[in-house]
Amino acid sequence: MAVEAPEQASMWHVMIYRGTRRGETAGLGWTEVYDKAAEIEINTQLTEVEYEVEEGDPKSEVSTRRVPLDDEGMRLLREHRARQRRERLRLGPAWVDSGRVWTRPDGSALRPSWIGDEFERHGRAAGLPPIRLHDLRHVAATLMLAAGIDLKVVQETLGHSSWVVTRDTYTSVLPELARSAAEATVALVPRRKTPGRWVFSMGIEVSRQGGSNP
Repeated sequence: MAVEAPEQASMWHVMIYRGTRRGETAGLGWTEVYDKAAEIEINTQLTEVEYEVEEGDPKSEVSTRRVPLDDEGMRLLREHRARQRRERLRLGPAWVDSGRVWTRPDGSALRPSWIGDEFERHGRAAGLPPIRLHDLRHVAATLMLAAGIDLKVVQETLGHSSWVVTRDTYTSVLPELARSAAEATVALVPRRKTPGRWVFSMGIEVSRQGGSNP
């Protein structure tokens, strides 16, 4: 899905690759962006109750977490910060200083529901089948698992209550990834196949019957 909205690029990048929830995304403030450490801290979320936006703690205690960002994510955030500062100077007194990373054009905080509506709008414009915003968390998890990231790290990144929740959620994905990991592990060792035995480049010959000759 290509989005022609530069001011949103960093937001979608974080949600797709780091799996932040929409309330966490809307609630992220610049004081929780650590440039040198290349990470963000999730310690606030915005929720809507009868169309009123309320600020509160994340979904659970473990949802309060620090999330590392990749180089591209940090680059997009820096560009977004510079763009936001220019807009703040342009608007002057009309700028609403919410302190949030992603805001409305006047600087006011985003509604979590707006993020969902915007995602649906971009999806329709791209001609994609219906995709829920929450599915981006599944995308983030699957990408991390496919990259060989430890299950515990994936759990901590997503803010799941335990790695068991992560494991159970992605039960259908893990076996395939495990097989891929097995193939990748074997591929690390150069070898040649000869009749009756496998010959490894490390100098150990292993027969098909399991015997070995140092």
